[in-house]
Amino acid sequence: MSNDGSRTLEGTPNPEAPNPQLPIVQKLRIRYAKRGRLRFTSHRDFGRAFERAVRRAALPIGYSSGFTPHPKISYAGASPTGAASEAEYLEIGLTRELEPASVRDRLDEALPDGLDILDVVAATPGALADRLEASHWQVRLPGLALADVHQAVSAFEQRDEILVERMMKRGPKTFDIRAAVVSLRAESDPDEAACAILDLVVRHGTPSVRPDDVLVGLRSACGLATGQTPVATRLAQGPLDPETGTVGDPLAHDRDAS
Repeated sequence: MSNDGSRTLEGTPNPEAPNPQLPIVQKLRIRYAKRGRLRFTSHRDFGRAFERAVRRAALPIGYSSGFTPHPKISYAGASPTGAASEAEYLEIGLTRELEPASVRDRLDEALPDGLDILDVVAATPGALADRLEASHWQVRLPGLALADVHQAVSAFEQRDEILVERMMKRGPKTFDIRAAVVSLRAESDPDEAACAILDLVVRHGTPSVRPDDVLVGLRSACGLATGQTPVATRLAQGPLDPETGTVGDPLAHDRDAS
């Protein structure tokens, strides 16, 4: 095989080599989960793992044009490293049509346990990112009493503004998180007495407000104790219903159209 991987030693074309001249004939939208220890997978690490899974699954992935073609994979609304998620999304472009269920099974088998493909649907017109308006999070707070978390949540809800600081690429940035929080409530953990749970719906924006930002605000402005290491799980990500404050399914329109 040559250095660019385009031909074998005999000079015949390599069918697995990137071919940006092949048109994209099908776009698929994929929902996947990050579970268990794999929640510590960074967005870059997942990208590498997913590209390997695409090759192992022998999917006819499309490639961009240019000197270094890249597979046609678009990511949207990735969760922060360390957070588990049941609602991560991406989109791929294929050079021939495949059954979405077959793609789901082939990719799921090619990925390690903990990075799990949950749903694959054919894409309809419109940008997937535009449908990801909000996220529904569950944050476990081991070592904190429910009454204390209730008190901090009540103080949070009474505030019009809560400023937090986060380190960005260009240095520290201070921003208000209060306006992005659609709903916040404290619940008991049915499996662990000495543990409270935060149920959180947060509207997406710039910068994006994360569960750890909300915890920083609860601690700095509302008196929440530190406790043990919290564990955040994204339960849903999608369109926000302004009347109910709930987060819908961003693939519902694609699924209905198919």
